[in-house]
Amino acid sequence: MKKEMFGTEITLLRDTFRRLLRRHAKTNIIKLIEKTHPADLALIFRYFNDSEQDTIFAMMIPSEETVEFLSELDESITVRLLENESPTRITSILEEASSNEQAYLMGLVDEEFAASVIDLLQAEEQEELEEMMAYPEDSAGILMHTDVFTLLEETQAREAIAALQDQAEAEMVFYLYAVDNDGRLTGVVSLRDLVTTPSETMLEDIMSKNVHAVRPETDQEEVARIVSQYNFLAVPVVDSDEQLLGIVTVDDVVDVIREEATEDFLKMVGAGEDREILLKSSWDNARMRLPWLFASWVGGIFAAVIIGVFDNVLQSTIALAAFIPIIMGMGGNIGTQSSTMIVRGLATGRVDLENSTKILFKEIRVGLILGILYGVLLGIFAVFRFLDFSPMLGVVVGLSICASMIIAATIGSLVPLILNRFDIDPAVATGPFVTTAIDILGVALYFLIAGSLLVIT
Repeated sequence: MKKEMFGTEITLLRDTFRRLLRRHAKTNIIKLIEKTHPADLALIFRYFNDSEQDTIFAMMIPSEETVEFLSELDESITVRLLENESPTRITSILEEASSNEQAYLMGLVDEEFAASVIDLLQAEEQEELEEMMAYPEDSAGILMHTDVFTLLEETQAREAIAALQDQAEAEMVFYLYAVDNDGRLTGVVSLRDLVTTPSETMLEDIMSKNVHAVRPETDQEEVARIVSQYNFLAVPVVDSDEQLLGIVTVDDVVDVIREEATEDFLKMVGAGEDREILLKSSWDNARMRLPWLFASWVGGIFAAVIIGVFDNVLQSTIALAAFIPIIMGMGGNIGTQSSTMIVRGLATGRVDLENSTKILFKEIRVGLILGILYGVLLGIFAVFRFLDFSPMLGVVVGLSICASMIIAATIGSLVPLILNRFDIDPAVATGPFVTTAIDILGVALYFLIAGSLLVIT
């Protein structure tokens, strides 16, 4: 019910914008922009053409809401809107943004255009932004907020509370970070502990000294894993000298989890890794997916060659052809299941070097159990379906699908583990690559078993 209501509201909002655009009701459009949540505005932008998007964006006043709107937009739309505007206007918008938001937006656009915008910022902002943009892409340094509220560890609780009340610009003060006289991070205090402790208590007496901090070069996926595992609201970012550089907040991590999960899913199904693939043209969509599907094409050619090699077996027992699709399909399915589980386990930290062997053999056992079950069922079906042929047909089919599913579970589990061992994204090995290997091995094994058993009988 809520989903239907939300969809109806979005449709009404979209139609209202379009009606006002046709009437050139600029004043009303501006009022509607101000009353619309930035996330909702970003959503309905997908339904507007380029001209409509440009017109509405031109009417948006530089503000924190405009920055949030740009951050919520699909990246391709954000890039087009920014690069079609003058550097002066983009600068006025960036002045309303936090340091990590500035880095994100400038990281999307062309380097030359970004440089022209940055040159218009104040010297202090320029230096801070250029420093952040020097960090690796998809790292904690890019995500972090640099406006962090800190206090000396010798500060009393009442002094800390008073200082907090005067802080309007600090980013998300759910935690209070304590530092020593040299500015090194020494501990963290939750606001709950701060307000419930006697007023004379020193921060060093109530702070947690076991701080989970990350380096600015830490990959964003690792930051997301830490936040998820420990249920943090923020993670501090420190340099090699333990100097506090900034914090990565949970709302940024939620976006990271969503982006990484989408990329992994697209890679596993062989659709590339562009999260905005649905927004691409048909030609661009096809061009991105073409290389990934090439593996399946090659696999099909190899499978055809293998079938040709065993054409004498196929001609002698034509019923074998009826079971090729199911043997290939069942093997591919269980291989994809195993690889998906392993890839997701690696991403969430549930699968690591210590338990990988145990999980591998567990998946092999699952393949064995399922293989025996479906092997028996398919073997019985083959015997009764083709009564005119030898009962060994059922044995061949049953053994083949059992072996195929065991091999599929092994390959689907082993390949991502091996790639992860060599620091290669395991998601790239799934989808067409795993299923293609399984199809080739499954067909080859099927005809080898058939050639051995049926010829003997």
